[in-house]
Amino acid sequence: MNQSDASVAATYETIHAHPPGYRARRGRNWFFLGLTYASYYLCRYNLSPVAPELKHDLGLSNSDYGGINTGRDAAYAVGQMVNGLFTDRVGGKLAMTIGAIGTIIFNLAFGLATFSKLGGLSLLWTLIFLRSADGYLQAFGAPGMIKINTAWFRRKERGAFAGIFGAMINLGAIGAGYLAKVLVAGGLYVGSFVLMTWPQINWRYVFIIPPVAVAVIVVLMNLMVKNTPEEAGFRVRHEDDSTDDPNEKVYLIDVLRKIASNPTVWIVAGAYFCTGFVRRAIESWWSVYLEDIWTAGKLSPLYSAFVWGLPITATIGSMASGYISDFVFAGRRAPVAAILYLGQVALTVLACLLPHGHGSAAVAVAVAIGISMMCNSTHSLLGTAAAMDLGGRKMAGCSSGIIDSFQYYGALISGYGLGVLFDFVTHRSHGGGAAGKLHPTIWFGSMLPFGLLGAGLMIYLWIKHHGKDTRGA
Repeated sequence: MNQSDASVAATYETIHAHPPGYRARRGRNWFFLGLTYASYYLCRYNLSPVAPELKHDLGLSNSDYGGINTGRDAAYAVGQMVNGLFTDRVGGKLAMTIGAIGTIIFNLAFGLATFSKLGGLSLLWTLIFLRSADGYLQAFGAPGMIKINTAWFRRKERGAFAGIFGAMINLGAIGAGYLAKVLVAGGLYVGSFVLMTWPQINWRYVFIIPPVAVAVIVVLMNLMVKNTPEEAGFRVRHEDDSTDDPNEKVYLIDVLRKIASNPTVWIVAGAYFCTGFVRRAIESWWSVYLEDIWTAGKLSPLYSAFVWGLPITATIGSMASGYISDFVFAGRRAPVAAILYLGQVALTVLACLLPHGHGSAAVAVAVAIGISMMCNSTHSLLGTAAAMDLGGRKMAGCSSGIIDSFQYYGALISGYGLGVLFDFVTHRSHGGGAAGKLHPTIWFGSMLPFGLLGAGLMIYLWIKHHGKDTRGA
């Protein structure tokens, strides 16, 4: 770097230095905001850990269970598109509060419905409706959080933020999975050591206890969080700010027109569609996989491996990919995402070749967790960092809403679609009266084309924008 370049860089850093007290205030903001979003996941990831019990006690097939997941994912996808637009208008904190109140109400209703005397299609459609309504209202969460943090984080800080975002999600996932375990086990365990015991509690309480936590946390969030640095008394200029006021209210149609006309948004959304299928295929079916293929219940080491392994590896992958995209690729997301998709493809091929049910359960579970790590890393990188880059402070809600909705269009297929396939293969192999079992080759094999397509889209962006300073790519 010559003297002139060094002088320009030094001037830029001086102009863009954070004012005194800014980082501490941002940290407090982010802590309570992240905690709120993690609490959403207590109410979102509480279904899959109890899937075997839900199916058995309520007489549901794989396709019934998959239909509940698909209903929720469909409503979430629509909600992301609509709620992202409204978030840019009303602000992130109000959007997150609306979502929190909604998930409290509909989780409680879902839990109470499973206690009811409804049966057959009446019960099934009630559960689908309640889970779908919950999905729609939870879709206020991600645009709200991204909207706020786009104002507080600059472009070259956002990859790291995306990793922290992933960590908060995974904190909620651990809580939901571990709650299901302690309810069934009737105590707290560290390995074989018993810390505390109590009478076993019905699995239905995984839909009743988390809303209480959400209610407390959302009150704290409203007390502690500011939508923008300006509300907290700071003025910060971002390198991707426009010359006009970045905090002024915007018209929904103008936001939609500008975001929708950006081709990079749609390429990233297409890759996120691929991430959505794989991510939800693992999240929705892992406990059924353990039960059907390895006869491993909630007290088994394999269950604990999934409960802790999925979120911990996802956190590591999310944070590492975010930092690498910030500091190695100067804020570009496509190169890192392409590498992650290719790694996912390699692990998926390996998973298809493993002798499930006959070989090493530990190896099979480790490979499944590895696939989850890859797709969760692209989840935080594309749905968070890229969305923030593409939308900027004014339009982050809309940008994240469009991109994240595509994740859940992919997820739609992984619920009901996989459930129907599992039931069909079981009935064809063992007769029409046989209970549906998860088929591991179909489960893993279905993930392969999505990994390949995601890799192709990100490689295209990587090549197209090589050497350019293109926002979000």
